Amino acid sequence: MAFVLPELPYAKDAFGDILSAETFDYHHGKHHNAYVTQANDQLAGTDLADASLLTVIKAAKDAGNKKLFNAAAQIWNHTFYWHCLSPVKQEPTGKLAEMITRDFGSTADLLAKLKAESVGHFASGWGWLVLEGDTLKVTSFHDADTPVAYEGVKPLLTLDVWEHAYYVDYRNARPNYLDALLNNAINWEFVSQNLDGAGASRADQG
Repeated sequence: MAFVLPELPYAKDAFGDILSAETFDYHHGKHHNAYVTQANDQLAGTDLADASLLTVIKAAKDAGNKKLFNAAAQIWNHTFYWHCLSPVKQEPTGKLAEMITRDFGSTADLLAKLKAESVGHFASGWGWLVLEGDTLKVTSFHDADTPVAYEGVKPLLTLDVWEHAYYVDYRNARPNYLDALLNNAINWEFVSQNLDGAGASRADQG
């Protein structure tokens, strides 16, 4: 079964000045869609043609097939990223808020660490909040690399720092893009949901 471009969980114009409809046209409609096309072209007629997205990512990594890994991992990364965004401002609550205070001191301290990690990430990639064991950690991955390719790393939240994620609205000002998202547009309900360790499955297909 071929992979598909998933629908956005909100309207393209839902974020106002934070992220424009034009950004979603390019980022979702063209970049994300291109990864879907690339993965499907590579998988056609192979033993993985009917495999799930997570299975393809792991098989491609194990086989050293970087081209397939990049396409499949970017389908997953982008799908997860869309769900990490909310057009309605939210705040961490409940167990997530308690864990943030325990592991970072405060939500403000977590946001500062996420921003610093993501701003400081050289070139293309992804900033992440992950769960390792019972501990929240901030990290980043280069290019298409993804926490679902590693044992024991549970994805909670991601920030896309490829330039195409923000150039239309922020030009080269990555810090401004990150400030806008972190302070106004994170889907903390989704992040909380992923504390169950099943975050990887929420962007899977097949």
